[in-house]
Amino acid sequence: MSAKKGLHLTLKIWRQKNTKTKGQFETYKISDVSTDSSFLEMLDILNENLINEGKEPIAFDHDCREGICGMCSLYINGRAHGPDTGITTCQLHMRMFKDGETIVIEPWRSAAFPVIKDLMVDRSAFDRVMAAGGFISVNTSGNTLDANAIPVPKEDADKAMDAAACIGCGACVATCKNGSAMLFVGAKVSQYALLPQGRVEAKRRVLNMVKAMDDEGFGNCSNTGACEVECPKGISLENIARMNREYMAAYADRG
Repeated sequence: MSAKKGLHLTLKIWRQKNTKTKGQFETYKISDVSTDSSFLEMLDILNENLINEGKEPIAFDHDCREGICGMCSLYINGRAHGPDTGITTCQLHMRMFKDGETIVIEPWRSAAFPVIKDLMVDRSAFDRVMAAGGFISVNTSGNTLDANAIPVPKEDADKAMDAAACIGCGACVATCKNGSAMLFVGAKVSQYALLPQGRVEAKRRVLNMVKAMDDEGFGNCSNTGACEVECPKGISLENIARMNREYMAAYADRG
């Protein structure tokens, strides 16, 4: 029995030295790629080939490779995380591509996510939004209550857990025509707004997080729904609606 034939591919990859320099697409050929390998493994093979040829490898972000960390921020053939749905780039496998295909690979495109190098972008804007209010303050004086002592309706708990599934990958921003972070911020606001532990700081939280989002230069939402479609964790647009309600109530009551 003959061995399974690998893929022969043409890769058009964005190369950019740093934030201040102008980038461009460069073309690479790669052969005999197993359809069982992941997309990032394919890039590893390409980088090994480039190193062996004395060339500079391609910089790209990755960490857990289990679809949890949100680091693998690649725009592949015009889609965030590639042609499959409900997955991150590290969960994308080469069986989704055809032999002889040309694959275009870019970094996230957003003014709020400047390119660090090649396919890596700076997503610390998300960290600053979270620092503005994505937390709850806990009294650690010794009078803390066990979390299980506070009853939470199952429906609310389920919705909070669904919102908390956001991994902060930025696919919502990259796929939005306005570069909006509303789905990300909506999810982070919702995971606290739905629980009694998060209600104490609810008004201050949503006002501060929305302000931080605007200050970072993210665009506004125009309800096209592309963010929900491309989100690898299926975060619902309902979280944006909830954030808007939270914001309006807090703004009206800010005194």
